[in-house]
Amino acid sequence: MHITSQQIDEFPHLYKINLMNSISGYKPANLIATKSNDNITNVAVFSSVVHYGSSPAILGFVLRPTTVIRNTYNNIKETGYYTINAINEAIIEEAHHTSAKYPSEISEFDKTKLSEEFKNDFHAPFVAESPLQIGMKFLEEYHIKANGTILVLGEVTDLYFKDKMLSEDGFLNLSEEKIASINGLDTYMIAENYKRLSYQRPK
Repeated sequence: MHITSQQIDEFPHLYKINLMNSISGYKPANLIATKSNDNITNVAVFSSVVHYGSSPAILGFVLRPTTVIRNTYNNIKETGYYTINAINEAIIEEAHHTSAKYPSEISEFDKTKLSEEFKNDFHAPFVAESPLQIGMKFLEEYHIKANGTILVLGEVTDLYFKDKMLSEDGFLNLSEEKIASINGLDTYMIAENYKRLSYQRPK
């Protein structure tokens, strides 16, 4: 099958976003949690978290245009802190419900079975049920002019994970805790088989 950019533009809206969100492959499934200065928490599912460097340790994620209220973005800009929490098989349904659009005064923690967990005076909550929790400090943002989205970069300040996930060389094996990935917008996958290869040098 061959599809041109003109055909993509002419597809019905839902068909187009399903197709375009699927072609980039399996994406990480995470919950980003924040808390406003008014102590209202927020948690939402994101599939755009990407590694941007190890020294300093930087992760980024993309936010849709702020033409409507984005509680996650507003809280991050207001406080400077947020958490990234991996979604595993046990919490997929509850995590997915956080994509529903609740008013800013309502916490998604109150509308799901997900639990807030505060650690070591960190401002934002972690998701208690997540086996991999990452504390983040806002660094900078980039506005993408082509479509109005925002790339948010943050520095990793804290890591919490189950002991059995960590290998001797520092590799964190996500399959040990059945951590999910997302294909498209609403299809969650659990990796069962993997092949880890050695560092490659020219022959």
